[in-house]
Amino acid sequence: MTASNYTALPRETLARLLPELLLTGHLIDRSGMAHCLAAFGRDGMTAVAIEEWQLASPVYTRRMRRALGIGGDGVETIFKGLQLDIGAPPQFMDFRFRVDDHDHGEFWLDHCGALLDVEPMGPEFVVAMCHDMEDPTFDATALATNPHARVRPIHRPPRTPADRHPMCAWTVTIDSAHTPPPIPANAELVANSAAAQLELPAIDHANDGRADYAGPLLSDLRFPDFSKSALVRMADEVCLQHHLLTLGFLVAVRARTDAAVAIGRKQFTGIAGIAAERLRAALGLGDDAQAVATVLRLHPAWNPLPYTGIEITVTDDVVRVWFPRHSDAIADGAWPALLEAGQLGPLEAMVRGVNARGYVRAVEAERLGWTAEIAFAATPFQEATEVAITRFSRGAAFTFADRGIPLPLTVV
Repeated sequence: MTASNYTALPRETLARLLPELLLTGHLIDRSGMAHCLAAFGRDGMTAVAIEEWQLASPVYTRRMRRALGIGGDGVETIFKGLQLDIGAPPQFMDFRFRVDDHDHGEFWLDHCGALLDVEPMGPEFVVAMCHDMEDPTFDATALATNPHARVRPIHRPPRTPADRHPMCAWTVTIDSAHTPPPIPANAELVANSAAAQLELPAIDHANDGRADYAGPLLSDLRFPDFSKSALVRMADEVCLQHHLLTLGFLVAVRARTDAAVAIGRKQFTGIAGIAAERLRAALGLGDDAQAVATVLRLHPAWNPLPYTGIEITVTDDVVRVWFPRHSDAIADGAWPALLEAGQLGPLEAMVRGVNARGYVRAVEAERLGWTAEIAFAATPFQEATEVAITRFSRGAAFTFADRGIPLPLTVV
């Protein structure tokens, strides 16, 4: 089996990278929804957001549970899943939890970066996100653990007063009398994708640190507490979450327009640049060719390696990215499938997230794949409009804090 790109990183670097990958997954919507708003209006944008999360989150929630040995079917298990979900990146979406018993609990958000992004747009957009989107998508995530789970608001925005904290609060109830909602019409398109079925190496329990998330629910996950093997698997799984969400996005957009590839490419360009920028900062890298190659190798768009098969090499000041013609990602129509000669905006945005002077100098094609050669101009290029749109989110510049030792959340 092809090795992970993340195995080359030391454990402490992987632990620093995990929150970044979760956050960039969340910011995919800050990129994609702006273009859906332009194409379909607010109602159409909302419908796309609902469908993409409904299709993707049950799939990747089950994958992460299996990977980390998260057993059970109760409220505590649902909350563990949220802590490893790109829909709830730590601190930026600051979920707090209370477990009453197997069937009852509450969560609330002490900080909601998504709300702070949307509130300046007006109450209609807040209602679209916090009511229209959250009702079906929270349920879809919970249903991945228990089909009889329901998530219902205690209070939620628009906030009254305007600085109300916590920003929202929700109950989670499991009741066998609850009838599960119908399966979304296009669920099988994501559930049967190569990304959903991809097999990755099991976590090695002989390593130092936690190899699973069995035991009590913790108030926060401290990634440095996990073993290197567990962190590598989590990183690859979170990258798959990026791809699965994008597959759901493309399914929803294709149902509404023939311009789905163009919209998908804009979404890809916006998040490609911001993710590269954040990875470079998190890793403390410079802007030379080696730094560009390192960021590309670790970028969620090109991982997990067994899914994409994309190879990055560097010689002197030239970076080469080799794209196979056949891979699981190509078969799914995921991000790598959106690139072709003459349509390399996402790759250039990614490179310029590390060095604003980067550009694709040449493309060489052969039977098994094609290579993009990256070089550097004398002066910087202007930031892509798609990246500037994504930068609107406070998440683009968000800083994580060390919260110390987490507390176990036990039933009171």
